Amino acid sequence: MLTRLFQNPLTRKRLRRFRAKRRAYWSFWMLLAAYVLSLGSELICNDRPLVVRFNGRWLFPVFRYYPESTFTGSARETRPDYRALAASPAFRSTPDNFMLFPLVPFSPYESVDPDSLRTDAATRLTFTPVPRVGNINVDADLTVARALACGYFFGTSDDAVEGRQLDKHWPVTEPLREAIAQRLRNAQAPAWAGTLTQTAPPHLTASVSLPAYTPREIPPTTVRLTFRQAEAQRPASVLNINADGHPVGVPPRLWDALPAEPRDTLLASARLALTQYVAPSTLDVAGQRYNVDAHKIDITWPYPPVRGHWMGIDNAGRDVLARILYGFRISMSFGFLLVAATMLLGIVIGGVQGYFGGKLDLTAQRFIEIWSALPFLYVMILLGAVYGRSFILLLVCYGLFNWIGISYYVRAEFLRLRRMPYVEAARCLGVPAWRIMLQHIFPNAITPVLTFFPFSLVGAIMALYGLDYLGFGLPPPTPSWGELLFQAQQYRWAWWLIFYPAAAIFIVMLLGVFIGEGLRDAFDPKPFVRME
Repeated sequence: MLTRLFQNPLTRKRLRRFRAKRRAYWSFWMLLAAYVLSLGSELICNDRPLVVRFNGRWLFPVFRYYPESTFTGSARETRPDYRALAASPAFRSTPDNFMLFPLVPFSPYESVDPDSLRTDAATRLTFTPVPRVGNINVDADLTVARALACGYFFGTSDDAVEGRQLDKHWPVTEPLREAIAQRLRNAQAPAWAGTLTQTAPPHLTASVSLPAYTPREIPPTTVRLTFRQAEAQRPASVLNINADGHPVGVPPRLWDALPAEPRDTLLASARLALTQYVAPSTLDVAGQRYNVDAHKIDITWPYPPVRGHWMGIDNAGRDVLARILYGFRISMSFGFLLVAATMLLGIVIGGVQGYFGGKLDLTAQRFIEIWSALPFLYVMILLGAVYGRSFILLLVCYGLFNWIGISYYVRAEFLRLRRMPYVEAARCLGVPAWRIMLQHIFPNAITPVLTFFPFSLVGAIMALYGLDYLGFGLPPPTPSWGELLFQAQQYRWAWWLIFYPAAAIFIVMLLGVFIGEGLRDAFDPKPFVRME
């Protein structure tokens, strides 16, 4: 039937229309080539070598399992560590021995050894800005009777604030003056807060507050005001210092603004942090106070892209490039199997409904409406909790609901075509119903099936991503783009966990949509319509 279908002049005309849609045509070949390439993922990303030459023997670990006893002569039947084996003196002692690893010598299930990423020892200095906070007590004349850590707000040292006039440094508004007076009169007063800006340079801005006041037996002689720095806080600055005491990379502006003495002190702390714990310290630079933390840089997961791991490492120490490639193969395979099975089921159910019609059609439609109302996600959660998550279970569960859409289109086409003259003629000749549906009606009703296929494939892949992201998809540690995006939600600073999976999803979805648009235009009998 397929051979007869592709020999049909109308089919060949539609294929020419599709090739004329260059965007859709090349999108089809790009997506197909990427999928075919992913089918050989073991030849591209794998921690097992492609070829091993060992003591005159040719071995192919990527295609066949070899126990450790094959290389060491021991009785151990476990899987060998090929990297450690390649570096062992016994393997290197024979000049003819060698191993050829894939282009990306990492498996999607393998945790990277942190020692392979460890570079020269270094210390990270983190400068975190902290807002300044201070208190003053003022009397009825607004004279500062007592001050604590308020020198910054008065342009002097902390011990030189007492005796100064508050209104000569800060504008005392009428609400603030009244709030002070209420407390000095020993009257009930609510909490007060406001923002003040100095009228003279350096025009500092501070948040000033007074706590709620309850009358006492002895009236107060002074009132306490709290000053908080209100300027927009600067972001934290980070600087790496190597073991020789030199900055790594381009230092931040804060480092260039430091005088020589505090800079030398910080370099000494950085060298000391390589061997022992160094307590955080404070630093004042250009009127801003910073908490300085010095700690030795260590390897933690997830890890950003480096040489050999071009897309970074995830939270379990696994190579992101390998997991994206294997995840693409699993997603495309899931989509193809799901769409092929559900379309076959939808074509059969929709075709039977449309051809026979009547009570059979009405009864089937009521059943489909009830079935489509079932909550798919709840069913998936229930079955996953009972039987556990697996590729087959996910395929079956989603397939039980995914056939409904295509059955509507096929039913409508069969209802339209069953009264055509050539169908009536075949029925009068005594042709069986199944042959009429298969050989006469279906080839003319294939348009919605083919145009619906790319969009259904995209929807199936997106559904798998969503289920993996929610934790109801494939079981761990199966490579999955949705699982990488879930990691990105937990580690929002790990941009590579967001960018690369999202870019891969975007490209696949875009190519699928382009193919679907091209098929829709190729099968449209009136591609050019103008409304007057």
